[in-house]
Amino acid sequence: QVQLVESGGGLVQAGGSLRLSCAASGRTFSSYAMAWFRQALGKEREFVAGIGWSGSGTWYADSVKGRFTISRDNAKNTVYRVYLQMNSLKPEDTAVYYCAASTGWGLTETYEYYYWGQGTQVTVSS
Repeated sequence: QVQLVESGGGLVQAGGSLRLSCAASGRTFSSYAMAWFRQALGKEREFVAGIGWSGSGTWYADSVKGRFTISRDNAKNTVYRVYLQMNSLKPEDTAVYYCAASTGWGLTETYEYYYWGQGTQVTVSS
């Protein structure tokens, strides 16, 4: 059974930092590209950052370049982990953040991702 479980969300003041984590299991995720998306209240889900299989390159939304960093770990006990380090957070970064997996590289559309987590809430206060 495929599972993607996000953690690390919370409430932070503007200018602060958070580190999100995604634990992925049930597939050989070393052959999948992984990504983070977010969805603010009343808005569509949007791409944030992606990383290729085995860490082969990263890509980011313009709105987070220079502030967010995506990384991943090799599997430990069949669990793969993907991280999103978020620095210099802004109120407009407030959203539910989702982890997702796809077999393609450089993809940014939600329909291109096969597996999704349930999300973790990030709230940035001004």
